[in-house]
Amino acid sequence: MNDLPRRSGAEAGAAVAVEGLSKVFPVPFRRKSITAVRDLNLRVEAGEVYGLLGPNGSGKSTTLKIILGLAAPTRGRTKIFGRDSSLVESRQAVGFLPENPYFYKFLTGEETLRFFGKLCRVNGSRLKSRVRELLELVGLTNARDQRLSTYSKGMLQRIGLAQALINEPKLVVLDEPTAGVDPAGSRDIRNLIVDLKQRGITVLLSSHLLTQVQEICDRVGILARGVLVREGHLEELIAIENRCELVLENASEALVKEIEKLATNSNARLIDRRKSTTTLERLFLEATQESESSAKHAK
Repeated sequence: MNDLPRRSGAEAGAAVAVEGLSKVFPVPFRRKSITAVRDLNLRVEAGEVYGLLGPNGSGKSTTLKIILGLAAPTRGRTKIFGRDSSLVESRQAVGFLPENPYFYKFLTGEETLRFFGKLCRVNGSRLKSRVRELLELVGLTNARDQRLSTYSKGMLQRIGLAQALINEPKLVVLDEPTAGVDPAGSRDIRNLIVDLKQRGITVLLSSHLLTQVQEICDRVGILARGVLVREGHLEELIAIENRCELVLENASEALVKEIEKLATNSNARLIDRRKSTTTLERLFLEATQESESSAKHAK
């Protein structure tokens, strides 16, 4: 596990750059179209964990597919470490775990990783050691010889994460990595994402589990109806304007009631002073509801 390579967060500038991205889908047999993404601009810095959030139909999956070169944009462009996403070579340093990955259930965990490794042109002793390292990383060493048909949902997600790492990527894209996973499995995957960050690997993830996103993401972007309605560092987005908190140690009830007046004349020690914050879930709901309201008034 400790043998996995560590990446420098300064490599090649932005891991992902999205510039003026729009995607319009024509509706067959009708003279109309659906705009999935509209004039989207965002930047994922190398070495950070970026959370792309939004309700169903907000354009998250479409955006990820365009970034990965799986769909063509109508306008704009996306880049991975400075290379246009339409170029095959841009994806050589990328690992991807889709929301509903498909695996050959008759293969074992070890055979699955060997299969994906060979697809990525990893062979010989390097592939053997890589498979061993990744099985240890995702906690499946003891299940390496079990067929995937016997794996739980959480185990399948973990083997999926392992296959996304087989080519030693600098960027890992995760679409709902904890979908359908129980709380224990979800915690394990969260810890794996934190471990990836510590190794300098950039993570771009889409998730509906806002509490989990709040725990692991450096920055988030919230999409609604294909438009980026909020974007920035998490602590700034969830800060409540014009409020701060005082955290005291050994404070009496009387001191709490007259905190500003008495703090400097008592034995209490000011531990911290910070802005009060809301939750990411509340921010998410407010941002998407504002977008819905604006859209209704515009009609």
